[in-house]
Amino acid sequence: MADVWKSLVLDLLILCIFILITATNSQITDDITLNERVHHLQPGTKLRLARTGDRELKIFCYTGRPKHLVNLWQTVLLQLDISSDKYEQYDGGNPKEVITEYEQHRSSWSINLFSWKQKEIKLNPFNESCVGIDSSEGYGIHLNIIRIDYWKVLLLGSGILLFFSARKLSNNSLFYYICGISVGVLASILIVVYMISKLLPKRPVMYGFVIGGWTVGVYFIQLLWENLRVIVVQYQSHAISYVIFTGLVSFVVCYRLGPVTDQRSKNLIKWALQGFALGMIFFSSHFQEATVAIIVIILITYNFPAVWTSKLQAYWKRKFPPKTKLLTEDEYYEQGVRETAKALEELRGYCSSPDCNAWKTVLKLKQPVRFASFMDGTSHLSDEELLEYESEARRPLTEFYTDDSDSDY
Repeated sequence: MADVWKSLVLDLLILCIFILITATNSQITDDITLNERVHHLQPGTKLRLARTGDRELKIFCYTGRPKHLVNLWQTVLLQLDISSDKYEQYDGGNPKEVITEYEQHRSSWSINLFSWKQKEIKLNPFNESCVGIDSSEGYGIHLNIIRIDYWKVLLLGSGILLFFSARKLSNNSLFYYICGISVGVLASILIVVYMISKLLPKRPVMYGFVIGGWTVGVYFIQLLWENLRVIVVQYQSHAISYVIFTGLVSFVVCYRLGPVTDQRSKNLIKWALQGFALGMIFFSSHFQEATVAIIVIILITYNFPAVWTSKLQAYWKRKFPPKTKLLTEDEYYEQGVRETAKALEELRGYCSSPDCNAWKTVLKLKQPVRFASFMDGTSHLSDEELLEYESEARRPLTEFYTDDSDSDY
């Protein structure tokens, strides 16, 4: 009996060792296979893969760089050069995630309406990112590094400007019409689906139909976006007609409803714009710690008490008083002539307006004829007064100061 147990234990031990060796060899084989599939790319790397008979998955990875403020607006583009659309794209944070997604896609029967194939794939500049391409066609790969992506800079600047302009825009009627027309042109398909849903009976089956209709609408919008350039070039007249028609309909609807007048509604619009602006700022860079810091600074600045701001401004002016620029003699003379002419024009305008009682004004004057000539556009000074004024103006200012100083004694 003891020999039987010893033999059984020995057989189990041999079986465990065999399983362990098999699993290790399988893991090594999988690692070797995975390493053969993975290509680690460096900035500027260009690869060209030949056409194969069967579909084959190749994985391209970028390791990323340390986070620095210098790389705040950096963009990493994986450019795919392939002549056809006979390929599948899989994204992941590492090669194993790409393999997992690839195997799930192969082992399950599914139709993905929202598969978004891109020939310019944006990767995370600071973390490891991998892209798997499954195709039997030949294609090229190029990793391009954009040091300063001006679109990201524009997105950040637009977000900051929109945040601080949200209050004015929520009260602007022109902004209301522009947004209404834009939404009407872009979302006309969804509006049609919504209007059809209003005509359907309120039953659970109909709700499923409406949800499916919205899904199909989003799918069509995706197709339109992917082929937007082709549509605009080949069907230019149809595209212009569509934009004009939907724009006019949207304008009529906005005009019928009228701009928002309720203050609470304006506050909701302002908060929505500010939330959208903060989202623009957050997604303007993959360096999310920096964008969050920018958002915090903006919120603190926006909600900073006005009393403290005025105190800081007053302290700054006391600490660093602005330099006062004195006028020269020529500047003083030119300013006097300019301001006098402006004041005389304002006086003519007031005397010609209904607010002025002309008869009472004339009765109070010593020379009504001269006033009438002034109203007709002649000078307010006589020839003698002009000569006297010009003679006084030619005298240097030092003579006036000398005369004043002599008169004091």
